[in-house]
Amino acid sequence: MSELVEIRGGRVAAAIDPLGAQLSSLQLEGREYLWQGDPRFWARRAPVLFPIVGSLRGGCAQSAAGPCKMGRHGIARNFEHAVVERAADGSAATFELRDSAETRAAYPYRFALNMTYAVAGDASLSQTFRVTNTGDVTLPFCVGGHPAFNVPLSGAQGESFEDYELRFAEPWTCSVPVIGPDGLMSWEDAFECPLGANALPLTHATFDHDALMFSHVPGSTLTLAGTKSDHGVRMDFPGFDYIGVWSAAGDAPFVALEPWTGHTTADNEDDVFEHKAGMTLLEPGQTFERTFTITLF
Repeated sequence: MSELVEIRGGRVAAAIDPLGAQLSSLQLEGREYLWQGDPRFWARRAPVLFPIVGSLRGGCAQSAAGPCKMGRHGIARNFEHAVVERAADGSAATFELRDSAETRAAYPYRFALNMTYAVAGDASLSQTFRVTNTGDVTLPFCVGGHPAFNVPLSGAQGESFEDYELRFAEPWTCSVPVIGPDGLMSWEDAFECPLGANALPLTHATFDHDALMFSHVPGSTLTLAGTKSDHGVRMDFPGFDYIGVWSAAGDAPFVALEPWTGHTTADNEDDVFEHKAGMTLLEPGQTFERTFTITLF
């Protein structure tokens, strides 16, 4: 196992695993907010999603550079990321993954992916994706985060999963597609959620059809909070058109909040990689950057 990289500032302490550049701990005043992984439900904690979000049909798509063959959520989570920078005060760290023969066998492009985690204020952590096209052809990709949070929160007294809700900045309605067992998304079976409300109560049945995907959320902000304790997390994700909300089947005691720039393949899409919804097409030498921020309360 890689040695974890710790950062801290204000009331926040975090740890990142260079394997996948995955956030592995996120604490506020010693209370652990991040899901710690359990293979009975889901062994990961907060994988980095690149160069796809979700699944390709049959695990394969054709691109201008050749076939792209990869599992759900892409390749970044499977490789060691180099630690390339640390803040002198211990409040930030940057990780880097560059293409290799192994990555190009799955995704035939040259790139540099930098992930920066930084304490942002007294109770917040920012996660910044920086993708640079180091090749000589257009680079197609999506990025996404996948941090999962304990529900109920560690140490919460008298709370259950059903005491938590999603809170939006204003009342609204969104068309939410259904994701099938193959990871493909169907708009034909889409349903309206929330129904003109600014809060959505959660139960385990909420996730019977995999993740909920919300598009163009008002204010690009979403809060997961307990209705009894009023403790939780707020996710601010400007520049991400989608956010997935997911928990594993059964009685998994966590909820993941996942800002995405694209989404899993829809059943009415073709299998051309560049045609995937939300795909960024980055020209040689150019850099793309997006940041989301997690605030604990």
